[in-house]
Amino acid sequence: MNATSPISQAPLTNAPRLETERLILRGPEMADVEAFIAFSADEARSIGFGYIPQRDEAWRWFVMNIGHWHIHGYGYMTIEDKITGKPAGICGIWNPEGWPEPELGWVVYEGFEGKGIAYEAALAARAWAYSDLGMTTMTSNIVPSNLRSIALATRLGARFEREYDNVQMGLDHLYRHPDAEALL
Repeated sequence: MNATSPISQAPLTNAPRLETERLILRGPEMADVEAFIAFSADEARSIGFGYIPQRDEAWRWFVMNIGHWHIHGYGYMTIEDKITGKPAGICGIWNPEGWPEPELGWVVYEGFEGKGIAYEAALAARAWAYSDLGMTTMTSNIVPSNLRSIALATRLGARFEREYDNVQMGLDHLYRHPDAEALL
């Protein structure tokens, strides 16, 4: 944000508000952009998601997610920590041009790892996609070196299905989540 732009805390999408024991998953707000930009510029942390060292490019990705919501009716939600009120990451359903099918994705920001936040958020987002969006299956697309995300996908019940060439990330592994009926 530049110094003359007010930071909006108004919802920018039609995203639902999902609450878990410790988290709120909600639509992105402009007040969330700084946390996303900081994550994107940290090469070691963002490499499995897409390292974006240029501030303006990270800002563009953030607003692209808002457009994704308007086109698909779903996208990445901000994970808000109930105790601090701070953005703890993003989680949701992602399916841009070139993706094999809708993907359940997650990112946890610095200071929030190792607390089960991604797991809790991913369970809520997947349940919402199955119950409210009527999706019957989904994937998580993970770069092979992202061992933490592979472990989380496995913990969520997803199983390695195949390798493919991701238009944005290169070699990617597609993990298939249990279908909606299997989770009932």
